[in-house]
Amino acid sequence: MTHDELTHAPAAGPESPRGAPRRRRPHNRPGVVAVTLAAVAIALVSVATYAQGTLRELADEGAGLASTYADAPAVVQGALYVHIASASFALVAGAVQLWGRLRRRAPRLHRGLGRAYLVAVLTGAVSSLVMLPANSAGLNGAFGFGALALLWVGSGARALHAIRHGDVAGHEAWMIRTYALTFAAVTLRTWTGLLVGVLLPGAGPDADADALFAQAYAPVPFLCWLPNLVVAEWLIRRRGLPAYRLTTAAPAARPA
Repeated sequence: MTHDELTHAPAAGPESPRGAPRRRRPHNRPGVVAVTLAAVAIALVSVATYAQGTLRELADEGAGLASTYADAPAVVQGALYVHIASASFALVAGAVQLWGRLRRRAPRLHRGLGRAYLVAVLTGAVSSLVMLPANSAGLNGAFGFGALALLWVGSGARALHAIRHGDVAGHEAWMIRTYALTFAAVTLRTWTGLLVGVLLPGAGPDADADALFAQAYAPVPFLCWLPNLVVAEWLIRRRGLPAYRLTTAAPAARPA
């Protein structure tokens, strides 16, 4: 996974005795602290909310998305609970992996936690696909959250493939992308709150709260992860890791 921080590219330091530039050991950045705190907070709130009662009881209290799934088939309700547990674990475990001291001082723990993180990503992605037919954003949610689930598990698979083949830099790059998708759990709530805040002043005192929320939530199935990937790719390039390219360079012409 990423090491000390996400926002600082490795810079060349004093030369080593052999003449090769030596990397400076990056310091933990406030950005990593903020990401970790946000991840832990959302994970705790999510688990605590749905641990307070049945979906029907929570729906009557207007808690979370309980009303969306309270009347869904049992398999969908079960998938919701599995998704909450696995995604919350992935959110916290992935944040812990951002801290470079863990990798340096406890490499076995780093590897073990990384494996558990990828299992949680797979579980969270599959359970989210089971939930898609009952999602509250309709077709927009089906396409947005469906794409998120597929990219989530796909990037995790690429990260695992890279490290198994000794490609540490590629592994780190794909794990950054994977966690950017995991962090959609945080940005989903952030975007929803921001959009409700933008729409609220013009809604008037008699506005329907459910209609206002639905209007604000409509773009969130895509907004919660697309900007995350853009930021992740910028960080990957800044750190000098293998960046994703949509096109490949044309082969050089052979001499006549």
